Amino acid sequence: MDDLTVLMPVRIESIIRLENLLAVIRYLTDNFNVRIAVLEASQHNNKILQRLIPEEVRYTFVKDTDPVFYRTKYINSLTLSADTPYIAVWDADVVFPPQQINQSVELLRTGEYDVIFPYDGMFWDTSKDIRQMFIETGDIEMLTELKEMMSSLYGPGMKGGAFIVNRGKYINAGMENLRFYGWGPEDWERYERWKNIGLRMKTIKGNLYHLSHPRDMNGTHNSEQQRIISFYEKDMTAFSSAEEIRKRMK
Repeated sequence: MDDLTVLMPVRIESIIRLENLLAVIRYLTDNFNVRIAVLEASQHNNKILQRLIPEEVRYTFVKDTDPVFYRTKYINSLTLSADTPYIAVWDADVVFPPQQINQSVELLRTGEYDVIFPYDGMFWDTSKDIRQMFIETGDIEMLTELKEMMSSLYGPGMKGGAFIVNRGKYINAGMENLRFYGWGPEDWERYERWKNIGLRMKTIKGNLYHLSHPRDMNGTHNSEQQRIISFYEKDMTAFSSAEEIRKRMK
């Protein structure tokens, strides 16, 4: 899969987040020949992550003293620096069975689709005990076997966690909406925007497994103002025409 780059912006605010990210990178490098680009944005570069990730992973550090993790901005930065025809925007805490990724990339290569969601919309949270088992073993088949012991974080129909996309089409569709500053419903705004401007999307049957972690201010709306703005952006996009969306993008 040397025509795909996995983009992973991250802020390491806990040992659990660090363990999750390393486990996800290990899953990717064990199962695929794929490029990985990690961007760490933090107040101080302690070089811990840089020393722990494999040498083949492209690592970038950005000094950022803002307590709010501006994820959309960093996704756009990683997208523009990628040089492969396809990219995957990937959370630091999610994994999928490998066959779902293979199927996703194969479908993109046919040219029949612009965007692939590599799971069927159920966002399974592992729980801390099952997460620990995966951290220790890297056994994704174990996650499938224990799925009935997990909970669904958000219910069916989710579009977050990861998506795989034709890079050129993604850029032309506006990439990430920078009005989403911190945690919010940007996954839904993005999906509605793509749908309204006519991108060809496909959902793959199968599971997403989310490695449990504690939540700080970047795991929820960081202010009431930010919550209002983010839902306004989502709703505005949902009820806009393709022409209106492209005008705003300009």
